Amino acid sequence: MAYHIEELISEEKVNARIKEIGEQVSRDYAGKTVHLICVLKGGSFFMTELAKRISCNVSLDFMSVSSYGSDTKSSGIVKIVKDLDESINGKDVLVVEDIVDSGRTLSYLLAMLKDRGPASIRLCTLLDKPDRRVKEVKVDYTGFEIPDEFVVGYGLDYDQLYRNLPYIGIVKFDD
Repeated sequence: MAYHIEELISEEKVNARIKEIGEQVSRDYAGKTVHLICVLKGGSFFMTELAKRISCNVSLDFMSVSSYGSDTKSSGIVKIVKDLDESINGKDVLVVEDIVDSGRTLSYLLAMLKDRGPASIRLCTLLDKPDRRVKEVKVDYTGFEIPDEFVVGYGLDYDQLYRNLPYIGIVKFDD
């Protein structure tokens, strides 16, 4: 199937917004250590840039969940591929995600993490597609609200490609 990619959000706009979110997180967690949990693989690009812009203490962990496979729509079936390396009991947790789409994956993930006893838990996403929401999820920090388009770049992929684009692009399938 032929397709092309159209730029939706420029690299400059992405970087400026991440700086703003980093400043807000720094204010909200002043005097504390914020424990960032990156949802792999897509969230790694965003979390790395965000962490560099947070001025309070930061610790990191990673988890991998899957609900897409090689398709462009969520399957709705959530699978934990890689769990956390350490306990989050008593920690101020900020889950960092590349995109909130249907909300199914994050609803499941946040409920699971809350059961592990963090002092607090918040959600930060680079991109939010509220029009696709099936399960309600409270997003505490949002980079950009975007339309219901399939996007790539800045960690988001199409069948493992295009994560390395420095901007957010829309995959346009040719007729």
